[in-house]
Amino acid sequence: MDTAPHIIGWGHTAFGKLDAKDPEDLIREVSAQAFESAGVAPSDIDGVFVGTFNGGFVPQDFSAGLVGVAVPELRFTPAVRMENACATGSAAIWAALDALQSGRVKRALVIGFEKMNALPGPQIGEVLLKCSYVREEGGKPGGFAGVFGDIATQYFSRFGDQSDALAAISAKNHANGTLNPYAHMRRDLGFDFCRAPSDKNPFVSGPLKRSDCSLVSDGAAALVLSMEPNSGARVPAIRWRSRAQVNDFLPLSRRDATRFEGATRAWAQALSQADMTLDDLHLVETHDCFTIAELLEYEAMGLAKHGQGARLILDGVTQRDGRLPVNPSGGLKSRGHPIGATGVSQHVMVAMQLSGTAGDMQLPNAARGAVFNMGGAAVANYVSALEAA
Repeated sequence: MDTAPHIIGWGHTAFGKLDAKDPEDLIREVSAQAFESAGVAPSDIDGVFVGTFNGGFVPQDFSAGLVGVAVPELRFTPAVRMENACATGSAAIWAALDALQSGRVKRALVIGFEKMNALPGPQIGEVLLKCSYVREEGGKPGGFAGVFGDIATQYFSRFGDQSDALAAISAKNHANGTLNPYAHMRRDLGFDFCRAPSDKNPFVSGPLKRSDCSLVSDGAAALVLSMEPNSGARVPAIRWRSRAQVNDFLPLSRRDATRFEGATRAWAQALSQADMTLDDLHLVETHDCFTIAELLEYEAMGLAKHGQGARLILDGVTQRDGRLPVNPSGGLKSRGHPIGATGVSQHVMVAMQLSGTAGDMQLPNAARGAVFNMGGAAVANYVSALEAA
């Protein structure tokens, strides 16, 4: 008997500015899609695990209580809400996996969602800064872009101007996003636009321009998880090879901001437990909240040594047709970054690739992939190694 947990179904809304949809609408939409693809009914679900950051984006908290409102058939099903900054979706997945592997739950529904656009831009920035160490980093100009602008400034100071690499990462992810029907921005911006500051692409913080920053998005994604594949599912099952979570200091003042050391450890643990190397992977969905983050994540996953991540994008290694495609979905940069939905969305994107159901996004012969999702500036670091069952 297979003892690894499986993804047996999923759902995903379009990401974007979804003014007409409230959280209940998002929950209802992705739950229905997930049930249909998994070939299960709400009555087959033993536990619901909700990931949403909120932090003041919407007035309604107690988000797990919304599940029964949105899906009345789940009225009496246990539901709980998880939060771990931008890794909130992965935190909900981890809680569901723990419940499955304990034997307490046979099938779990994981829902990640966020409504970010109900607030004006400056207030959105204030909410997001709660994911930093507020005592030291709160009130930073530019919000969380200011935090990563400082990281980029330190990296540039140590290793030289990396603007070409950051522009290439942004251009890659936007080109990939044109193939993703769920993406917030399906527009190929091109390297030249991303490289040159302009009225439409001004500097936001330090060396980071608007094209280096992920979008403020609304949206939701869902997974149905089970210890065993379901013969009635409409999609092939996807199996976990391994998973890891490693935390690091919250204050950037207590660590080298140009190294994502917690992420490095999470990647090493996940690959070791899976008995895999990066050469065994056919794609990675990584947490490019800012282009500098993707650059540092190349180094954290072990593709390049510290300070040498730029060569990977400039040499085409992480392009769709490269040795290890990174963010073929467009990543957070193009797909969008509704905080609580992101980790769940990343797992859906990899599951679609490994099941051969990714449509225009589909990579050839994709059988093994990985997800990296982080909360804060590489504070909560989650890695999943996944494979076709």
